[in-house]
Amino acid sequence: MTDSAFSRDRWSTARLQSYLDRTLQERIMILDGAMGTMIQQRHLTEEDFRGEQFRDHPKTLKGDNDLLCLTKPDVIAEMHRMYMYAGADFVETNTFNATSIAQSDYGLEHMVYDINKAAAEVAGRVADEVTKETGIPRFVIGAIGPTNRTLSISPSVEKPDYRNVTFDELTDAYKEQARGLMDGGVDLLLVETIFDTANSKAALFGLEELFESEYERLPVFVSGTIVDKSGRNLSGQTAEAFVISVSHTKPMCLGLNCALGALQMRPFIEAVATSTESYIVCYPNAGLPNAMGEYDETPESMASQLRQFGDDGLLNIVGGCCGSMPEHIEAIAEAVKGCKPRQRPQNLFSDMLLLSGLEAIKIGPQTLFVNIGERCNVAGSRRFCRLIKTGKYDEALSVAKTQVEMGAQVLDINLDDGMLDGVSAMSKFVNLITTEPEIASVPLCIDSSNFAVIEAGLKCTQGKCIVNSISLKEGEEDFVQKATIIKRYGAAVVVMAFDEEGQATDAKRKVAICTRSYNILVDKVGFNPNDIIFDPNILTIATGMEEHNEYGITFIEATRTIKQTLPGARVSGGVSNLSFSFRGKDEIREAMNTVFLFHAIKYGMDMGIVNAGNLPLYDDIPSQLLRLCEDLLWNRHSQATEKLLEYAQSLTGGGKQTAVLDEWRDRDVDQRLEHSLVKGIDKYIIEDTEEARQCADRYPRPLNVIEGPLMKGMSIVGELFGAGKMFLPQVIKSARVMKKAVGHLVPFMEKEKEDMREQRRLARESEGIEHEVEEEDNPYVGTIVLATVKGDVHDIGKNIVGVVLGCNNFKVIDLGVMTPCQKILDAARDNNADIIGLSGLITPSLHEMVHVGKEMARTGCKLPLLIGGATTSKTHTAVKIAPCYSESTIHVLDAAKSVVVCCALMDSKRKQYFCESIVEEYNDIREDYYESLEDKQYLDFQQAQALKLKLDWSEIDIVRPSFLGFKTFNDYDLSSLVPYIDWKPFFDVWQLRGKYPNRGYPKLFNDKDIGEEAKRVFNDAQSMLEKLIKDKSLKASGIVSFYAAQSSGDDILLYEDEAAAQRCDVLATLYGLRQQAEKDPADTSPYLCLSDFIAPIESGIVDYIGMFAVSSGFGCKDLSSQYEKMFDDYSVIMVKALADRLAEAFAEAMHEQIRKSFWPYSSEAALDAKALHGMNYQGIRPAPGYPSQPDHTEKETMWDLMGVSENTGIVLTESLAMDPAASVCGLYFANPQAKYFQVGKITQDQLHSYAKRKGRSTMEMEKWLGPALGYDPDKDS
Repeated sequence: MTDSAFSRDRWSTARLQSYLDRTLQERIMILDGAMGTMIQQRHLTEEDFRGEQFRDHPKTLKGDNDLLCLTKPDVIAEMHRMYMYAGADFVETNTFNATSIAQSDYGLEHMVYDINKAAAEVAGRVADEVTKETGIPRFVIGAIGPTNRTLSISPSVEKPDYRNVTFDELTDAYKEQARGLMDGGVDLLLVETIFDTANSKAALFGLEELFESEYERLPVFVSGTIVDKSGRNLSGQTAEAFVISVSHTKPMCLGLNCALGALQMRPFIEAVATSTESYIVCYPNAGLPNAMGEYDETPESMASQLRQFGDDGLLNIVGGCCGSMPEHIEAIAEAVKGCKPRQRPQNLFSDMLLLSGLEAIKIGPQTLFVNIGERCNVAGSRRFCRLIKTGKYDEALSVAKTQVEMGAQVLDINLDDGMLDGVSAMSKFVNLITTEPEIASVPLCIDSSNFAVIEAGLKCTQGKCIVNSISLKEGEEDFVQKATIIKRYGAAVVVMAFDEEGQATDAKRKVAICTRSYNILVDKVGFNPNDIIFDPNILTIATGMEEHNEYGITFIEATRTIKQTLPGARVSGGVSNLSFSFRGKDEIREAMNTVFLFHAIKYGMDMGIVNAGNLPLYDDIPSQLLRLCEDLLWNRHSQATEKLLEYAQSLTGGGKQTAVLDEWRDRDVDQRLEHSLVKGIDKYIIEDTEEARQCADRYPRPLNVIEGPLMKGMSIVGELFGAGKMFLPQVIKSARVMKKAVGHLVPFMEKEKEDMREQRRLARESEGIEHEVEEEDNPYVGTIVLATVKGDVHDIGKNIVGVVLGCNNFKVIDLGVMTPCQKILDAARDNNADIIGLSGLITPSLHEMVHVGKEMARTGCKLPLLIGGATTSKTHTAVKIAPCYSESTIHVLDAAKSVVVCCALMDSKRKQYFCESIVEEYNDIREDYYESLEDKQYLDFQQAQALKLKLDWSEIDIVRPSFLGFKTFNDYDLSSLVPYIDWKPFFDVWQLRGKYPNRGYPKLFNDKDIGEEAKRVFNDAQSMLEKLIKDKSLKASGIVSFYAAQSSGDDILLYEDEAAAQRCDVLATLYGLRQQAEKDPADTSPYLCLSDFIAPIESGIVDYIGMFAVSSGFGCKDLSSQYEKMFDDYSVIMVKALADRLAEAFAEAMHEQIRKSFWPYSSEAALDAKALHGMNYQGIRPAPGYPSQPDHTEKETMWDLMGVSENTGIVLTESLAMDPAASVCGLYFANPQAKYFQVGKITQDQLHSYAKRKGRSTMEMEKWLGPALGYDPDKDS
């Protein structure tokens, strides 16, 4: 469809709405993809982000993508253009973080308007050009992100009511951003990636204010983010509850984006589609992040999945979020081209009142009576009032929780009291409720006669509330003003039957006031009739005043008329008011309230404020009491009040009280503690913790209670959270219970330390040591520095880790979010830290973690490094971070695991074993990762060569070997090799591997499963080894040689000596293969080849290289044959395993002799066997056929040069294996930069070059290098 009249002169809203309505009924329209992903691929520098305008800005600006609209507008424009050419009808401005709140991290709050205006203009110019070029209108959407603050979650676990931003601050920030966007000419606005619905409500509130006062109304899109398989956003709301919470603004389009791939998003986008009359927008990530934090979903795969959405009628607008590129958008546009767009449902929920807390609630004609819990009212509950006034908000929450547990579907909150600061109290209590999922699951009824208090409550809740109440008491103008504000917040409203003349008491006036109010709300304010709830005033009967006796009847009559004449409106009331005259007589009051509701509901009463759970069944009321209540309600005779009063006086007390039975309290104390932690119940945590502490036989020390049942409970919390069965507010709630339990134990742990100090003092005195000053004990197990890395603002998981570690007596230095690397290192030094922990949620955080690891290595830091966060993984840590930092680098799955890891690192006895097991595990992970790579991207061979290791050879001290040529070692002393044996591979042969902490030699001897067997095998090995040496059944021989050398490209030229090098008289050439698999964008390491470690010929410097071949397998074949004849398979395996170990030991011993004598390039101290096996020395000895040079044919050059077969007896088989099998060969490199690496897969261009340089056919080299080929020779030949 084309519209040649389109120009950058922004269309009127009516024209734009008409065009979009028409187009969206004809086809699925296309949204662009991820700007952040595109920007990351550009690898822009700090200077790029700064530009000239911000050259001298005091803060680091790299990562502030929005700023590029000012400093690199051409880059942003090109990205918009690419998406439009890919088929996008809409492009979003590059303003996801362009609010003063988010920009404050960069010190650029003052530039927010300019950034947004520039962003809109950049996108607008491109849209203009592409529209004119193609004839298809393109539209600019002003992107409004969620900011890096949240209204629903406290940044402090210790202060759950605290928020680091207010509703008003967010609203102002969003308004400032929107002004810039609209002044820059955007066509629409999009509030997106909503992880906290309260934030989006602040944004929508601000936009509504702008539309009402300053700007023409633009279409608004709203998109939420479901964070995991629980189907909730980060603040706990379901998709349906989210839709209800934001639908008051009537967004043109509603949907979901980010966090999930299309497959995972399917059920949630379907839930949204069935919950709204708005158009649906869906722009998922390109799959879920892989172990490296990258997105693997191909354009074809993503398009295929979204095509299914289209086929099923779920889409109106579709695009891509994180990881999606123009190629994805092009494929998606093509895939959905033939799909019919979703047809918007008409009159959806047209007769329903929709409310929401964390869950959605729909109240329609068929809905049963809705209980509004009444006890969170300082005027109606003496206990609640006392708790609030004395600041015991935690206990006050238990009142709310009990109401919900006993059936309240909505919770009334009233904090009106002359001795309370209502605004402050309401904000605090509602904020606290938000952190309690079991309470926050239901909608709130914000109840106050002070409108400022009502607003305070509305600003603190993400759901759709009820406001109780407004009325015409102060006149129509005041009524309209308050109703307009309530509508802007998205709340339903209770209207009392008051007007300027006062309260209505008879049915006729009640109906008249409600009718007038209804017409004003619907016709003037534009209120949805379903959001109007009338309270025709339930007034007290049986007061002794005759005129009050009909109040029950008048309410019921008014209710009937209201429901008949005011479509959509609901009726509610404060039920307990009816029976107030019998205060203190609970059985009487409950019976009166039940009888009243029994009849009022029949006449149309929809809901009421009641003490949920404390209402008897109508049929269960004693017959005499039932008759008295009926007489009283219907005012059947003049003595009705007296008769009920007489009955009440005959009772001996206040009547029954309903109690909630806590059956779990009968369980074992460990189970009770676990239950309290998992459920977040702190009511009994102190007494249960104390009971556990006093179980000295089970828990001898207070710390054992933490390590036992408390950590078990938190581990369950972690597992449930990971499985999507708990969501964030519940986890934080559990952490608070944990902290309370630990807080009780701390004094006892301090007393224990004090007692131990006293015991040491007495011991010194008994030994006659008088004046020794005892060093003050460090009260902490250890000190850990925690930080969310630079560029990331997510810290909730980190906060939980901090709480749990603090609970386990660690000193936690929390540096917060957006933490630069240097600040982390400085804090670790200044606080004498024992451990550093990094956290991050977004993919770029992974790159920053690699950078921090490199900086820790560069600065000589020796502290263990812990990695955690939603995007991180053990694989990424092992493959990307651990190789950058040689000290312990450990991925920590969750808060509970952090304690296990940190305690192991702080235990001097366990640390070494623990870290070694991690190193072993991560080595295996790396090997598996590189072996399993498929569909890897490769650089052109010439590109890889250009990115080789570049060294300043003038700075490298080149040492000449003590001789050039070869030296042989025949009948080498086997006994001298025994100290060099690495026994771990020996046990691997026997498949004997211990479990942590008993992995590896000699720890596996302690393993309860295989330790005894391992010791037996080891003893057998010692016996056989002793016999082999004594009988000289095995013999060892070897050879080493050295040559002058220079590199030429990827090859190494060998010379007989320096003079030959000067003449370029090449003795032989060693050919090399170079890494070609494309590295991570954040990985700036070179693409290595062994030739990089030898001085290049163009440098004029003569370098040196060595080579060797050793064997301890002479005689092994004969011995094996002897054992085979004796049917002794055990000894056959044993002798071969020992021969292999001796050959590797020979290589290790010879390498040490090389470094010390034959080629003394390193002045290393004496190293023990463990250090040698860990290769903690300068130089490498890579072998042909192994990762650094996977070509076995290079052995032929070595054998020819050294005369290996003639001089040692080690021969090469047809397949170039060495015989004897217990043999090792390799090259010696002395360069201090030399290191082992994996060439990985190579492509055809390198293979062709390699074969040509070696003078061999391509087919032959493809045979030898088959496992290293990144292509299929049969398909690609």
